[in-house]
Amino acid sequence: MRRSERISAVTKLLVDRPHQIITLAELGELLGAAKSTLSEDIAIIRDTCQRLGLGRVETLPGAAGGVRYVPLLSRQVMRDVVEQLVRSLSDPDRILPGGFLYMSDIVASPHLLTRIGELFATRFYEREPQAVVTVETRGIPIALMTARALNVPLAIVRRSTRLSEGTVLTMNYVSGSARRIETMSLSRRAIAPGTRVLIIDDFMKAGGTARGLVDLMGEFRAPVVGVGVLIETLEPRQKLVRDYVSLVVLEAVEEETRTVRVRASEWLAEDDSPSDGG
Repeated sequence: MRRSERISAVTKLLVDRPHQIITLAELGELLGAAKSTLSEDIAIIRDTCQRLGLGRVETLPGAAGGVRYVPLLSRQVMRDVVEQLVRSLSDPDRILPGGFLYMSDIVASPHLLTRIGELFATRFYEREPQAVVTVETRGIPIALMTARALNVPLAIVRRSTRLSEGTVLTMNYVSGSARRIETMSLSRRAIAPGTRVLIIDDFMKAGGTARGLVDLMGEFRAPVVGVGVLIETLEPRQKLVRDYVSLVVLEAVEEETRTVRVRASEWLAEDDSPSDGG
């Protein structure tokens, strides 16, 4: 195979299997190339990804070593993703009666959600989460893409119990905005005690759901290493959780003027770094 063909194949394998180690022996058998030749190919891929801010390609020495792709985005790439999200959410055609926003197309866009998952993975990478937790339903695609980028399992908290879940832990929590008593359940088999958990959700107003998820993880004796949300509202300013990361802030939806005021979260204006761990 020509070098260009090998580089294309190795890049495809790495990107499709984030955080998974691929040995040089496995690549050599697949591509019919020597380890020294593959090492040169990998160096080219690593330098290109680093230069363009598209992630990190790491080589691990030793008999069990190899190469892996870690989808850590540069600050500029993260800003570009969020700016695309801001432009999309600012469309006045999204305004629904009652001041709500239509978001189903956003949480159903594979390309955008892949990038958002990599963004959350970059933000929380250094906290070393071992599982991603979300609550049904719109947060599931975002959490799934985050779990894929981190190569960790996803646990879905249900609003109601299911026979297929086996033994479940159910708890009540207070919705922060409506002040209603809500219920959430999670299978006992979903999270092992001591698992470091990252909570991902699509929307936060007062933070009642996020607070409920944090408390639920406490019942599983699973430490929460971070909370990430796609969109937070400007009001109320005092949320029920303190340590969280949002991508955009929804300031207002004005039905009369057909205006949506939304902006990127302030942390994106910080200095560039591949990963700051939250």
